[in-house]
Amino acid sequence: MPNALALRIEETLRPVIGTVLASVSVDVESKRLGKTPETIDRADLPKISENLVQALRLVVGPDMASIAARRILDLT
Repeated sequence: MPNALALRIEETLRPVIGTVLASVSVDVESKRLGKTPETIDRADLPKISENLVQALRLVVGPDMASIAARRILDLT
């Protein structure tokens, strides 16, 4: 089960990309860091945010991707 921070990231992404993609995004970004959704922590947020802005551009466009990434970064 994802930790509290992973759940907050999912909650932040849901309005932008939906429940399923939000969950998948957290899983994928955790794996990119060599972690799991259970082990990510606040120190990982800048890298997760940076990766997500690139990935989300294709799905929601650059403006929404930047907003979502900034909201994730603000979780620190």
